Amino acid sequence: MITFKIKRFNELSTTELYSLLQLRSEVFVVEQNCVYQDVDGKDEKALHVLGYYNDDLAAYSRLFNKGYYFEETSIGRVVVSPKYREKKFGHDLMRVSIAAIKENFNETAITISAQEYLKKFYESHGFVQTSVMYLEDEIPHIQMKRS
Repeated sequence: MITFKIKRFNELSTTELYSLLQLRSEVFVVEQNCVYQDVDGKDEKALHVLGYYNDDLAAYSRLFNKGYYFEETSIGRVVVSPKYREKKFGHDLMRVSIAAIKENFNETAITISAQEYLKKFYESHGFVQTSVMYLEDEIPHIQMKRS
């Protein structure tokens, strides 16, 4: 079973910060072979959703209040460790992230910039495509919204 913690940037321990940056780098930079600036100066403004499986960081996302990243609240850097993908923790992560936006920001409208190949995954969580495909760091993305 996966357990979640939701923390503001200044509440993260150095170990938690290191683990989340390591996971993001492992997937978004190394696995996806994409050289980009993951440490983008936005983490300080985000709520961080950390999912642990047996004390190991298995899933992560960051949440932004409306007006900071998009006009609506948003979820980004959605990632599940490759070693735990068969456990389908991404669905748990999205349910917790959506609930955390409602609880912390009192909002239900959410916008995401989704990798295009994950369209059906996000649709299963109530998101609908609202843009044509665009390249973000040379990876096909689409904007999706949930009301």
